Amino acid sequence: MEISEQYAVQMSGITKMFGTFCALDDISLNVKKGTIHALLGENGAGKSTLMNVLYGLYKAEKGETYINGKKVNIKNPGIAIENGIGMVHQHFMLVDNFTVTENIALGSEITNKFGVTNMKKARKQILDIIDQYGLEVDPDAKIEDISVGMQQRVEILKALYRGADLLILDEPTAVLTPQEIQDLIKIMHNLISDGKTIIIITHKLKEIKESSDVCTIIRRGKYVDTVNVNEVSREDLATMMVGHEVNLVVDKTVAKPQEVVFEINDLTVKDERKLNVVKGLSLKVRKGEIVGIAGIDGNGQKELVEAITCLTKTESGTIKINGQEIQNTTPENVIKHKISTIHEDRQKRGLVLDFTVAENMVIEKYKSKPFCKNGFLDKNKIVEHTKRLIKEYDVRPDNCELLPVRGLSGGNQQKLIIAREVANNPDLLIAVQPTRGMDVGAIEYVHKTLINERDKGKAVLLISLELDEVMNVSDTIAVIYDGAIVESFKQGEVDENTIGLLMAGGKRDENRSQNT
Repeated sequence: MEISEQYAVQMSGITKMFGTFCALDDISLNVKKGTIHALLGENGAGKSTLMNVLYGLYKAEKGETYINGKKVNIKNPGIAIENGIGMVHQHFMLVDNFTVTENIALGSEITNKFGVTNMKKARKQILDIIDQYGLEVDPDAKIEDISVGMQQRVEILKALYRGADLLILDEPTAVLTPQEIQDLIKIMHNLISDGKTIIIITHKLKEIKESSDVCTIIRRGKYVDTVNVNEVSREDLATMMVGHEVNLVVDKTVAKPQEVVFEINDLTVKDERKLNVVKGLSLKVRKGEIVGIAGIDGNGQKELVEAITCLTKTESGTIKINGQEIQNTTPENVIKHKISTIHEDRQKRGLVLDFTVAENMVIEKYKSKPFCKNGFLDKNKIVEHTKRLIKEYDVRPDNCELLPVRGLSGGNQQKLIIAREVANNPDLLIAVQPTRGMDVGAIEYVHKTLINERDKGKAVLLISLELDEVMNVSDTIAVIYDGAIVESFKQGEVDENTIGLLMAGGKRDENRSQNT
């Protein structure tokens, strides 16, 4: 590889091991200055691992890194920052009760000769950066009072304030509305126009096409190819990523809804601060129907799911499955009423990480036949059941039934949960962020699974921050804002901009439709 100053970053022969597992196998990456360079790959392909090596969070066993043509040894993030590298992680690292200015200056305070922090000067510098790149954030607002999109801008500001010329953005659009995504792409192009360089880690092929100049594809820890984005289609990118052709359009027949299976009436739920976050919410889901809830994170979705699954108490209202009220009972009672849930937080709510894959696969029904006989677990039946589901749902590695579940990648942990919940044969399947962190091949399979359940006559409630997912998979789309369903539509009745507007609290001129 020829080393040149025209590249902001060159990584050569990077190999990273975790025990005996090779996460990165002799990978090279060349990122030209002044470009947006996308990094694409399946779950566990090594994208974030490679960027964590660049940012000094991991140390590679082999390989070399060059910044602006000069070899560097990035042992920690401090050295990365000194070399003009900034990283915006998927989960933001902000102090909620600090202001925007305090968060940005934290760790890089401007002080006088007596060591007193000069926040006025810091605020002026931050305002200059805001104006320069069109970031439009109130420097005096508290983090807890601003939107997720604004918080992301604060993270970008933090990196720029520390002098970053190269920005690494890890899944930057995961929790943004369509309008916020377009705003972010505009900001990225403003940064590039000023000579910055951006590496973006994303699963979203549409956004790679809209934002990026070049894309490097990694598969199972190995380099596949680097392509000019304007010379390939989304389908080409998907095929290179997973190694086979992928159908990017959800293929399904028109729904044939039957009687109402699940019904919520005038539900009110408080959060841990004792504030009402679900506010008089009503909703119906029928057999043979997928109802998708579209909304920006933090509008009551988490508390709604916790109330349905009896992880939290309701203040008022009813939750009925097959005509029977279940609110304020127990999670075990919810399962007995044939409700299965794919929770948003797979590690906190969906799995016991120190249990084996097999133990996790039967964790909700280990007391039942055929897994329990005369009070004793039948381990052979448990393993046999697990092996079948591992094969059916392509959980990798394919012999992991006795492996602790924490040893699986996030995407494969998610496949395990989906396999378990569908195998429970529910009347209502609740899927919360079911494809978070999954590659396009796995996403296609999950969507097919939800549609298959619908076609079997099951009721499916999909709650996702991915608007494309809600719009493509759902038969009915319900928009949640400030703890209530504000409008509902049949698939195809409105476009994503209208739904995005409602998600942000806006109004539309047409008469409201109802979810009845």
